Amino acid sequence: MLNFQRKLSEMEQVILENMKKQNTVLWLNPNKTDELPENHSFSFQEVINAEKRLQRFSRYIQAVFPETKKLQGIIESDLIEIPKMKPFIEKNAEKPLLGKLLLKCDHELAVSGSIKARGGIYEVLKFAEQCAIEKGFIKETDDYEKFKSEAFRQCFSQYKIAVGSTGNLGLSIGIMAAKLGFQVTVHMSMDAKKWKKDLLREKGVKVIEYESDYSLAVEEGRKQAEHDPMCHFVDDENSIDLFSGYAVSALRLKNQLEELNIQVDEEHPLFVYLPCGVGGGPGGVAYGLKALYKEHVHIFFGEPTQSPCMLLGMMTGLHDKIAVKDIGLTNRTEADGLAVGRASKFVGKLMEPILSGCYTVDDEFLFESLKKMMQHEGIFMEPSSHASVYGPIQLLKEGNAYIEKYELTNRLHQATHILWATGGNMVPQEQREVYLNR
Repeated sequence: MLNFQRKLSEMEQVILENMKKQNTVLWLNPNKTDELPENHSFSFQEVINAEKRLQRFSRYIQAVFPETKKLQGIIESDLIEIPKMKPFIEKNAEKPLLGKLLLKCDHELAVSGSIKARGGIYEVLKFAEQCAIEKGFIKETDDYEKFKSEAFRQCFSQYKIAVGSTGNLGLSIGIMAAKLGFQVTVHMSMDAKKWKKDLLREKGVKVIEYESDYSLAVEEGRKQAEHDPMCHFVDDENSIDLFSGYAVSALRLKNQLEELNIQVDEEHPLFVYLPCGVGGGPGGVAYGLKALYKEHVHIFFGEPTQSPCMLLGMMTGLHDKIAVKDIGLTNRTEADGLAVGRASKFVGKLMEPILSGCYTVDDEFLFESLKKMMQHEGIFMEPSSHASVYGPIQLLKEGNAYIEKYELTNRLHQATHILWATGGNMVPQEQREVYLNR
């Protein structure tokens, strides 16, 4: 028998029973206060610092990744309207979706093609800067294009970077670290797709495969790094640097919304739906958005029915002390980026006053949505990304209590709904065909 940190309400007990049966659920966070957590190791200043550091590195990024020239070396994605997906959402919800429907196109982020590009690349760059400053190679006021020189590559070749991943974080860390000249090892769980492992090996990255899930890959990576003073371990479960890099997206989204003349205030609520694995990527975005928009933004995380680790951790108050297998789930899903059995405590605790709720989605819907997005909008996103599409459906179907509690009913026609894509443009054509023919 599991001992939960807090007593579950009757509704939460029903949700738990439905989770055990792999039914889709919507859990509304009873601890939401819309205030950023106080007395925590993380503050918004970290996000400001990250944005400045990424600006310093922009000339280097532009020089070594020509695809970033259009945005002067800033790795950012478009925000676009996707009106043709509205009927699909409304049909599934059996209700109209009022307001605007937008897609945040992180599936096409430059360099590594996923939401992980911001956090992963940022942490590698911060470590590279730290090494270079310690060695006297550079000052913060210098032109960072210097980082592409052979002298820097030689310097970095003495250091190692390691990470545990289901795929997309491994790609962002591996591609960036190898480009700088670091020795890179990615510890990959059984859920990681073969094409992601092959791509990393092509870039000169050492890939270690595990017959187990994400948590073991991270644990093994952490253990090996602990014994090597020259190795920097990127800890997806606890890294402040990763989280800071992800949170930068909120500052940029604010600018994009202003460019589109979209208001976010009491009369114009913003709803954001993010796929969630261990929690770092969506958590960073959520933190940044809550800092900027406070009670006017409503953030929901989507997880597979077999891998609802963040929902389970937050609802029970146990965070990383409970895994999906503890309630009889397999943690097996085609949404490989979300195949995580145990959530980050660091992120879960930060989300307690911020997150509106979590919902689950089954794999069948992910593939149905994948096909519809291609048919209606001509956009390809990997299955994990489509967990975002189910967000407004669950809110319309089961979120009446939330809409009423926050007096949103008469404001929904002026709302903006953002589906956050998480990966896709790196997927090889043959793999795309496999997904589309499911």
